[in-house]
Amino acid sequence: MHRLVEEPDELPERWCAQAVERPGAIARPGDSVSHVDITNLIETRPGVRSDKPCFVGTRITVYDVLEYLASGMTAEEIVVDFPELTVEHVRAALQFAAMRERRLASA
Repeated sequence: MHRLVEEPDELPERWCAQAVERPGAIARPGDSVSHVDITNLIETRPGVRSDKPCFVGTRITVYDVLEYLASGMTAEEIVVDFPELTVEHVRAALQFAAMRERRLASA
């Protein structure tokens, strides 16, 4: 049985969505942030990649994409290397990380 991740209670920090669209850009008040519905893009499956959150229909974990971003890859480079992903998947990874950080900070 696949379990989709929970939808976040609020939008991630503005820099997360814009880090994909404009690397190095700083969000300012009034900037728009597109919301990605991660419940359709990220799931956990028992026995797949040690039960880590993966993109639906793949074995690529959210953490893989976050590590590629942290290493300096752009969303476009990630999509070229992993054609089963889109820029929306990369945004979903950032939103997932922001949601998780928010939960940890409020615990």
